[in-house]
Amino acid sequence: MARERRRPGTDGSQHRNNEPKMAHPQKREKKTKMDLTQICLTLAAICCFVGAASFAYHLYLQRWLAGRIITPHGSPRILNANSSSPAMAPEKFWGSYRPQVYFGMKTRSPKSLVTGLMWMQQREMDVSLRHTCEQGDRLPSYGWLMHDGVNFGVQDIQDFGFALRTEFVKRIGGQHGGDWSWRITGTHQSPGTHASLISLLFYVATDGQGLLNAHVEDKQRLASVTGSSEELGHFRITFYKPKGEKSEAAKYASYNILKTVSPGLHRLTDVVKSSLSHRFVYSPPNGAKRHYFAVDSYRPPPKQQPGGGASPEESHLVVHQVTLQLPFEIEVAFESGSFLDRPDSLVGPVLSAELARHKAAFEAKFDQTFPLREKGASPPQVQFAQAALSNMVGGMGYFYGHSFVQSRYNDQPVVYPEGPLYTAVPSRSFFPRGFLWDEGFHQLLVSKWDPAISREVISHWLDLMNVEGWIPREQILDSEARSKVPAEFVLQRNENANPPTLFLTLQKLLAGLEGTPLARNDELYLRKLLPRLKTWYDWYNTTQSGPIPYTFRWRGRDEDTNLFLNPKTLTSGLDDYPRASHPSGDERHVDLRCWMVLASQVMAEVSRLLGEPAGEYQRMQLELSDNARLEKHHWSEQLQAFADYGNHTQSVLLEREKIFVPPGHNPHHHPPPRLVRVVRKPPKLQHVSAFGYVSLFPFLLNVLLPDSPRLETILKDMRNEKKLWTPYGLRSLSKSSPLYMKHNTEHDGPYWRGPIWVNINYLAVRALHRYASIDGPFRDQAANLYQELRANLINNIYRQYMETGYIWEQYNDSTGRGQGSYPFTGWSALVVLMMAEEY
Repeated sequence: MARERRRPGTDGSQHRNNEPKMAHPQKREKKTKMDLTQICLTLAAICCFVGAASFAYHLYLQRWLAGRIITPHGSPRILNANSSSPAMAPEKFWGSYRPQVYFGMKTRSPKSLVTGLMWMQQREMDVSLRHTCEQGDRLPSYGWLMHDGVNFGVQDIQDFGFALRTEFVKRIGGQHGGDWSWRITGTHQSPGTHASLISLLFYVATDGQGLLNAHVEDKQRLASVTGSSEELGHFRITFYKPKGEKSEAAKYASYNILKTVSPGLHRLTDVVKSSLSHRFVYSPPNGAKRHYFAVDSYRPPPKQQPGGGASPEESHLVVHQVTLQLPFEIEVAFESGSFLDRPDSLVGPVLSAELARHKAAFEAKFDQTFPLREKGASPPQVQFAQAALSNMVGGMGYFYGHSFVQSRYNDQPVVYPEGPLYTAVPSRSFFPRGFLWDEGFHQLLVSKWDPAISREVISHWLDLMNVEGWIPREQILDSEARSKVPAEFVLQRNENANPPTLFLTLQKLLAGLEGTPLARNDELYLRKLLPRLKTWYDWYNTTQSGPIPYTFRWRGRDEDTNLFLNPKTLTSGLDDYPRASHPSGDERHVDLRCWMVLASQVMAEVSRLLGEPAGEYQRMQLELSDNARLEKHHWSEQLQAFADYGNHTQSVLLEREKIFVPPGHNPHHHPPPRLVRVVRKPPKLQHVSAFGYVSLFPFLLNVLLPDSPRLETILKDMRNEKKLWTPYGLRSLSKSSPLYMKHNTEHDGPYWRGPIWVNINYLAVRALHRYASIDGPFRDQAANLYQELRANLINNIYRQYMETGYIWEQYNDSTGRGQGSYPFTGWSALVVLMMAEEY
């Protein structure tokens, strides 16, 4: 019997068993459309949510990445915030920390009281006001003869027809850094010179804090300035009347005073120049009256701030002008109000005695530190070396402010966190600011003289590090510094490195710790350094890594390949030294690889001394210094030298653009055609055809094994006069290299393409000394070259100093003549270490 196909419903009605009730066809189609719409709306909502979340995350990530460039490093600062305060370091609180001026002093603090000297030789219709160190002044010479970096300094300034000697000495006492005194002595440049009328302008300026009160006598003579500030408490600056042992003219000096406001310390010269008037009369007792220029009044420019408020950089300024004839002697004394048990004022015979005591102590310390007489140096050569050292430590500056920086995640430049920097500078006239590349060389000399200064300098630099491990390579921290820098160099980019030369100084400091248990203070110092050194080291290993393992590449090369004969690599420190003609990600740079060998070695040693894991650093040192791998990556068989590798052609030259001038148009109304680069032969991946300083780096930084046949080749090439050897030192680029002494643009002359540079020559002398002192088949060859090269460098630098009055940035490879910026008592002062044979 068949199963019943119908069964009663619960409501008594009959339904088909197991069969759905069918909807009307139109209703069924409508329901399907509604389901699809709902699905689409749901999917759209999900997509919108995911898109919004993705956008929000991307925005968050972008902002986070953009913020990292200005995020400070996470480890505790090496130096406490008050490490430079008078309570913590009273002996270094005041100093000649304004290297950009001929003579001036300030404190190591963010908002210092600033004091300084300007002067001018009075002429009828000419004002030549000296203040900031300017090469355009063309002074016959100026610079420190003695300066110990802490207590005193003696400087000679040769102007045209007369000379000034500036001396200062400090005395510690009280709660605010103690006292200091100046003595300014003016003399005729040679006997029989006509008596010149000279104006000295002493100034006192605030930098945003503090009060100044001028105390005037006889209407125009400023007797003293009293004031107070948070960091100095109460103080008095006394301007003593001039003395003139051999001339009555000093008794008849004329005086003028200016009390005004300056729109920033970088405008002090402009303010004084704008205030000069020619209506004053100098009346000597037995001579003709003369009109002279003097400070009178200054009308500040209209307020630019909204609401007419004062500029945040506004400085209160008091100027004391003394106009008198040569010869003369003038003293100025600063006295701290908290120095209550002062034995006597630091002037007159007391000042003379203190200066004599410090001079004797300086000479004794110098002879002990640098025994030059034992090396056969003559007395004038010893004085030259003393001046070179003194200009290095006397040229140190204390800066406070911020850099302008940018990363690829920032649309616009941003302000780096404010901070201090205590550092040496390359040149007081041209580069009066901190350079990361230069500072490691500077501190090689400073650390020999005063290791405590070098430790503090290294700490200042490392405390500028951000969370990424990046340190801005050029420090332009305030308005005074920025006033000396072309606008295109102010901005610092966080992908750009500089040679980590601070490892050179650390290597030297660590060598002084060998053979004895690590002292407690040394251990604490290294433990503070280590977290930042690790991050710095890692930053180089990541941001500057090359295209294949164990290679490295400088970022930040010039990108306009149409403009430059060879795009520059400012980040390497060697600027226009020839690299691959067409910048690309395929490059590998031999000098940076060798710097990383040094960095790995120092990191391993610091870690070992502290009992920290050193294995990774030791492994990197072994891998990077492996001579076989080094040759595989960087040895050019064609050049028979170590070389960079990249997308390169040497068939390039500069030619004038061809400019179309429409018929009937005057060609003189069109801009002159530029010199642009023309490529005659396409580039290809190959070693770069340049032999010079970069080729020497495996030798310079002691990467080559003493029995390496490549060492023999390098020694022969160094001594080859057709390549690097000159009677004055090693030239930067071989005469046989295609770009030797070639301009990079029409107005960009050769810089590292032939001239002699002292820092690299120092590394060469140091390396020769090392290879001459260890067993190896080329030991005698290295020893002979060492003696020759050392003598050539010392003799030429000394000769040029005696002939020109200056140590120079670089030296001409054909004549030995000093050239570039001057005085350049940054790394060129390393001649002192060569004279003393201290490596």
